[in-house]
Amino acid sequence: MQTRRVTISIKKAQFANKFGKLILSDGTVLSGKGFGFPKAVFGELVFNTGMVGYTETLTDPSYSGQILTLTYPLIGNYGVPDPKKIDESGISSYFESERIQARGLVVHELSEIASHWNLSMTLDEWMHNEGVPGISDIDTRELTKKLRTSGVTMAALVVSDSEIDVEKIKKELAVAKPYTDEKFMDAVSTKHVQTFGNESNCVVVVDTGVKNAILRNVHELGYQVVKVPWNASYSDIMKYNPKGVVLSNGPGDPEACPETIQTAKDLIQNDIPTLGICLGAQIIGLAGGATTYKLKYGHRGQNKSCLNLQNKQVYVTSQNHGYCIDPNSLGKTEFDLWFTNTDDNTVEGIRHKLKKIIAVQFHPEASPGPYDCKFVFEELDSMIKEVDSNKK
Repeated sequence: MQTRRVTISIKKAQFANKFGKLILSDGTVLSGKGFGFPKAVFGELVFNTGMVGYTETLTDPSYSGQILTLTYPLIGNYGVPDPKKIDESGISSYFESERIQARGLVVHELSEIASHWNLSMTLDEWMHNEGVPGISDIDTRELTKKLRTSGVTMAALVVSDSEIDVEKIKKELAVAKPYTDEKFMDAVSTKHVQTFGNESNCVVVVDTGVKNAILRNVHELGYQVVKVPWNASYSDIMKYNPKGVVLSNGPGDPEACPETIQTAKDLIQNDIPTLGICLGAQIIGLAGGATTYKLKYGHRGQNKSCLNLQNKQVYVTSQNHGYCIDPNSLGKTEFDLWFTNTDDNTVEGIRHKLKKIIAVQFHPEASPGPYDCKFVFEELDSMIKEVDSNKK
């Protein structure tokens, strides 16, 4: 019997140990070691409690406009895979979008040696290539406690080859555009229609910042995926005669997507099998008459437990959102509560009482995991097949 040998690649950091500062809007200044690309960025400072998956996390469009803190203490040890690799349907194999979406990265310790069979480059090299700064040697546990107590805040992350003028950065931070005032759709949504796969039946995905794993999961159901811009109208979507529609995840306030909300209203009215995910869930809620609000520090991680009110089972989910549907507003809608968060009882899923419309606040595509809730895509498939059966 022949033994297959695997070569384990090893690479060392090339763009690390620079000057680095993290400055919060309340005046807090944290010093660390800069890595990645030397520059100053401004954005909303948030934290993610996931233990793995920094490649998928950094390329998630929902982090657009944000400086991301990872609470796991060692980051970068397995490096970054080849960003050019795609699967048989043309979807990126390892990345959730075509580039790093977060404006900056905050970690406790950057591994300066990366080793993995799938290694293409180190984390600092990747970030340098994409013009994104990072800072290490930060007490991310203490920083996270601060954000949980005070709420997410605007911050500046500065990486430089020379000493940093803190007072100058503080002045720039004071006049930086707040996260809540930013418009993200033109930056994260596709500009033209894209198709993946060549199946005879299609599902349209409205791209408000869609993760590639959502496209992949829909394709694995046996449908061609048609990705359309965030402001595609109902008539634009129906030109493709879709079997169903997915409203995707994405960054920012759902109320900043009025065109998508109107499209969702038309999908509900016409009873088109539809699944909303994360921002898409909030948009469906707004379209149905509910209201939304901004969470104090959001839900971002891979260990968020949610209760399915239909079967009383708890599922561990992956999440990344800063806004949520107000549960008190569901009473004036035609939606039932489907999932709740076991930590704070926030809304995690809704189902239409009469029509084939479902939405979840968590990420059932599970990239980078866990995989407990992939059945949500099967729910969409079941709704589609029910419509087909009724037609026959």
